[in-house]
Amino acid sequence: MIQPFHLAIPVDNLSNAADFYTNVLQCAQGRSDHHWIDYNFFGHQLVLHLTDQMPAPAVNPVDGKSVPIPHFGVVLQWDQWHQLVKQLKAKAVTFEIEPYTRFEGEVGEQATMFFYDPCGNALEFKAFKNSDQLFAF
Repeated sequence: MIQPFHLAIPVDNLSNAADFYTNVLQCAQGRSDHHWIDYNFFGHQLVLHLTDQMPAPAVNPVDGKSVPIPHFGVVLQWDQWHQLVKQLKAKAVTFEIEPYTRFEGEVGEQATMFFYDPCGNALEFKAFKNSDQLFAF
């Protein structure tokens, strides 16, 4: 079993961010205070920290797309990823990079999508056609 990671991210509106992570991504809320909230982010600990200093966005070219950086997310199972796509579309999430298959027919073929939370944090969720190729090159 892989140990869960801990990631703390900035948010400039805790209420809007909480609504997104609770109701759109359906993450269970844990401990909280006036300036932060813990979430079970697909088995990992994600902490939203209220701040007025959001980082400036940037992009990096990957597979002909402008990938937002920094970004974070989870590598899901193939079927889980497709279910999440349906869930996000049903919640009218706007995609920065629409769900598609990257590196099709190559080593590392993967389904991927990018979108932002309401505070401007970029998320990527992906799934590998062959999970043994997660770190292949």
